[in-house]
Amino acid sequence: MTDASAGAGGDLVRCSAADLSGLLARGEVSAVEVTSAHLDRIAGVDPAVHAFLHVAGEAALADAAEVDRARAAGEPLSALAGVPVAVKDVMTTVGMPTTCGSRILEGWIPPYDATVVRRLREARLVILGKTNMDEFAMGSSTEHSAYGPTRNPWDLDRIPGGSGGGSAAAVAAFETPLATGTDTGGSIRQPAAVTGTVGVKPTYGGVSRYGLVALASSLDQAGPCARSVLDAALLHAVMAGHDPMDSTSLTGPVPGVVEAARAGAGGDLAGIRVGIIRELRGGGEDGAGYQPGVRARFEEAVALLAGAGAEVVEVDCPSFVAALAAYYLILPSEASSNLAKFDAMRYGLRVYPPGADAPTSEQVMAATRAAGFGDEVKRRIILGTYALSSGYYDAYYGSAQKVRTLIQRDFAAAFARADVLVSPTAPTTAFRLGDKLDDPLAMYLNDVATIPANLAGIPGMSLPSGLADEDSLPAGIQLLAPAEADDRLYRVGAALEAMLLQRWGGPLLERAPGLPNGPAASPPGGAAPALQAVAR
Repeated sequence: MTDASAGAGGDLVRCSAADLSGLLARGEVSAVEVTSAHLDRIAGVDPAVHAFLHVAGEAALADAAEVDRARAAGEPLSALAGVPVAVKDVMTTVGMPTTCGSRILEGWIPPYDATVVRRLREARLVILGKTNMDEFAMGSSTEHSAYGPTRNPWDLDRIPGGSGGGSAAAVAAFETPLATGTDTGGSIRQPAAVTGTVGVKPTYGGVSRYGLVALASSLDQAGPCARSVLDAALLHAVMAGHDPMDSTSLTGPVPGVVEAARAGAGGDLAGIRVGIIRELRGGGEDGAGYQPGVRARFEEAVALLAGAGAEVVEVDCPSFVAALAAYYLILPSEASSNLAKFDAMRYGLRVYPPGADAPTSEQVMAATRAAGFGDEVKRRIILGTYALSSGYYDAYYGSAQKVRTLIQRDFAAAFARADVLVSPTAPTTAFRLGDKLDDPLAMYLNDVATIPANLAGIPGMSLPSGLADEDSLPAGIQLLAPAEADDRLYRVGAALEAMLLQRWGGPLLERAPGLPNGPAASPPGGAAPALQAVAR
């Protein structure tokens, strides 16, 4: 869609955030018109997708009207003023519930905004509502939400990834051009891979964690979800920056991610060294569990990078084979500590044990946590508490932290040879709902390629690499850069995106025959399935 067609009354929900920004700045559309179009889209398709837990329709329209007033008065506005955004339900929001996908916080309305949310409001983005997620961000499929699963817009019988499947699905279904996510072990990047969208985990500390309900404090990182690298960069720039309310917040300047994305779109990668992580490549013996179509699209994307002038080398990161095991000791340990505050004494759900006339606080706490937490949350609390217990701390949690140090050293050695590292984002395309719900280990393996970046605190990006031959579903390629070199991701990511768009004849999401305007020509590897969730 061109700007002109949108301004003439075309389908605003199909526009990128960058295009909407231009339309709004030129006065071709109003913020109220843009917001209304997206709210209508949500009303039409979200009953099938279930990307949102809460839609703030009246508040969004009021905020949009205020943007229109300010623009008419000539007040200075940010580039994204009036552009809609959705917020993952792990971020506190004044005036909107924050449930973290859990019954234990059902109906809770926080008294303060997360720093990310405050910055969105200050930049005058229009918050459409809160998106669904695995309970307390524990999961890779959004099936662990207490309020029901989100469904992948490519196929309603498949998962949208997790824990941030709601944000990714909302972007993929054109319910919002932008969304926020959080990434503890891949919860932005893996949903992006299986929904054909772009997701970025910034450098740890690059975006404030204040007001994010903590899962694992040394791993959690908020970041942007979008349909293009430039859109992700525009949202990243709003979210990022030092925050004195977060003791882990970086004090240095925000990387020039928007400028890097614009520069990279030209496609020239001469002088850039790209390292393929042998342990995550998915070929040969190391490719066990990797879907052939995912591997094929990855190899094609690497060939495009080389064709654009990048020098491609293979790097070894031997400690990565232990990353999954280390992660699933560190994360549950920190989660068991962070979730101890949900004790039924101060806020949230309170359940009284049956048959107890004068229950003790311990009895109330036990009854509340039993009723309020789901199975996956209980599983990880138990595992983490055990790993931290006397006599086991050094053997489990302490050993996992040593592995984490080895992983950081492997990254340092790899970045001495390469400017960015690449791998498939996830081993497979979206699997069917229920396929792995009763097999926690199989679910955890979805994050095998994304976890190392969280353990090292480095930035990572996932963008669509194409459609897998077996099922015509999206696959993703992951880019990794050294800490605080987020702009490098955007430069290389934008260049690769431009080449992939040319190869596939346009954005993958435009290929779904169920979308308005009809299907495009079939890409190499077969045409995409209809976007079943989207009815006209």
